[in-house]
Amino acid sequence: MVSFALSDEQRMLVDMTREFVANEIIPVAEHHDRTGEYPTAVAAQAFELGLLNITIDDQYGGGSLGHMEESLITEELAFGCSGMAISMTVNNLSSVPIQIGGDEDQKKKWLGMLTAEHCIASYCLSEPDAGSDAASLSTSAVRKGDSYVLNGNKAWVSGGSQARFFVLFATTDPGSGYEGITCFVVPADAPGIEIGKKEDMMGQRASNTVFISFQDVEIPVANRIGTEGQGFHIAMRTFDRTRPGVAASAVGVGRRALEEATRYSLERRAFGKPIARQQAIQFILADIAKDVEAARLLTWQSAWMIDQGQRNTKQCSMAKCFAGDIAMKAATDAVQVFGGYGYSKEYPVEKLMRDAKVMQIYEGTNQIQRLIIARHLLEA
Repeated sequence: MVSFALSDEQRMLVDMTREFVANEIIPVAEHHDRTGEYPTAVAAQAFELGLLNITIDDQYGGGSLGHMEESLITEELAFGCSGMAISMTVNNLSSVPIQIGGDEDQKKKWLGMLTAEHCIASYCLSEPDAGSDAASLSTSAVRKGDSYVLNGNKAWVSGGSQARFFVLFATTDPGSGYEGITCFVVPADAPGIEIGKKEDMMGQRASNTVFISFQDVEIPVANRIGTEGQGFHIAMRTFDRTRPGVAASAVGVGRRALEEATRYSLERRAFGKPIARQQAIQFILADIAKDVEAARLLTWQSAWMIDQGQRNTKQCSMAKCFAGDIAMKAATDAVQVFGGYGYSKEYPVEKLMRDAKVMQIYEGTNQIQRLIIARHLLEA
């Protein structure tokens, strides 16, 4: 039988996260947005509560929970601040290649590092000239005896200046396209790594996004995840697992936009009555509400499929694309409900609008998601 009811344990997890968000994230969200400061103290508290690294198996110190639980937590964190949320959940992306492609020693070492104490790892796939076209990477990894030497540049690395290590994709066979891409773990303190300045982003400003240069960086062969040429497949399988989390974050932003717009519409009066009594405002709120609910159901479906061991490529692209689009629309419509006040930084919907935009861009633009969906339809 199909059920949309959360278990008692899942409900407790939501309640605990919601309380944490209300007490620790929302009060400081404006500060981190304004300054761009990485939320170290808040992230450490989330780690102590067990809200991070939850899909890592318990034998490596993780929570051994599913992607459904990860989606529930991520929605709540993003409701408070999606920029702080991505800073806290960045390991959800960087740990997956090790979980799906690493051997036992690699899992114990690198996953164990993430769970032993609060630290993060960053995912290095995009490059200055290779974003959506991930198969055209130019960062190289040349085998020299028992080592690889890395050279190249990575772009839009979330948490890059805070990372303990990087999960990096480079080409080991430049003439083979995506079949020449290989995955590596690179310690952040390896000689030859230069971390650029923090990008001054439009939104999600607490996410600490940087460009990183790798110049003759030498790492042992033992740091290779999988065999040579498996990197592209590892990266794509990683996105199948992490795109539901992006969708969940978008749902959180959309839900926050709805809550703020609803509250304001009941308080703001025009023509002698609350603007909530105007049909034009009611239609805006209704559209946001139905879109948020639909996005959540797509998100839950795509996460549930992972936990059931089912292929979810089409569903996670649907969830990421739809949720990212409705988050942007919900935030924009919330600004409209606020009118001129919505355009002011004194009110939270202005931040929501800036934060939402990147959800249509990272982990594959929504145009790329539409291509993936169409490909699956046509192949079927």
